[in-house]
Amino acid sequence: MKMKKTDIGVCLAMYAVCAFFLYMTLQLPKAAQIYPLCVIALLAGLTTLHVFNMIRAAISYGVESGLEDFKNFVPSQFFVLFAMILIYLAVMPYAGFYIASILFMGASLIFLRVKLWQIVLSEIVIIALVYCAFTLFLEVRLPAGIFFE
Repeated sequence: MKMKKTDIGVCLAMYAVCAFFLYMTLQLPKAAQIYPLCVIALLAGLTTLHVFNMIRAAISYGVESGLEDFKNFVPSQFFVLFAMILIYLAVMPYAGFYIASILFMGASLIFLRVKLWQIVLSEIVIIALVYCAFTLFLEVRLPAGIFFE
């Protein structure tokens, strides 16, 4: 498989995300930095592994643009989902993490025409995983929202 030039931008974006979260994590107290630093290291490591695979593919098979992967790109779908993300971020401080997340996931999956039973199952599983991981295991207090405090 040839290396795709579009993957270079993806890798640079991933390194930028890692750098941003590293900067934010270093602002936390030392005791709270362990888990985020592990996740950042994992993300940076996986991105670096992908870069090595890209280099190997470029040497072995050559390079292609990668733009053909975007031939079915639907701009309206992208911009509507981007607007939904912005609305989600605006609603979360008021409605709280769980309610905002359920509304966002439901709305975005309905917009993408996912079957109702798959939407319900996805929401139950994701919310349960987040609750178990963050609330029970890590004991992180997620935003409750101004309306519910």
